[in-house]
Amino acid sequence: MLHTIQSCYGDIEDKLVADLGCGCGVLSIGAAMLGCGSCVGFDIDDSALCICQRNLTELDIDQVDLIKADVVHIENDEVLKRRFDTVIMNPPFGTKHNKGIDMTFVRAGLNLSRGSIYSLHKTATREHISKKCSKWNVKMEVLAELRFDLPASYKFHKKGSVDIQVDFIRFTSIGSLKNVEC
Repeated sequence: MLHTIQSCYGDIEDKLVADLGCGCGVLSIGAAMLGCGSCVGFDIDDSALCICQRNLTELDIDQVDLIKADVVHIENDEVLKRRFDTVIMNPPFGTKHNKGIDMTFVRAGLNLSRGSIYSLHKTATREHISKKCSKWNVKMEVLAELRFDLPASYKFHKKGSVDIQVDFIRFTSIGSLKNVEC
């Protein structure tokens, strides 16, 4: 994912990158290793941020800063508006208990980025995402179709793991954003 972002679009090296929902830091660390100018990882989960900080320390990475924040609250933050060259994310897919959360992440990315947003989404939601992008004046480009084997992580999951088709998507604003609502 990050290799494609850098090799095809030059959107990592020397860029200011935001990682929404950074978790343990996989994308932030990858951006740092590919030479980003700096990266800010946002996450709501204290334990994920602690793990991320530990990973950064162990790898001696110092160009990543972490901020505890709910993406829902930074989505319309005027201070952060257009502060980042590139936004990367692997948002929650928005099923069962958090429907639409992936689009909240996209809206936040659109607010924060003055360049492109790169994200992963369930392939089954592609048409819905495409309609939203048309409405918002945003270009959506599917860069790759992937398959993820997701292990069960909640009590309501009935199978040990499930194979999910996922789109790797690049979003870019065509002009001024319009009607960026879900």
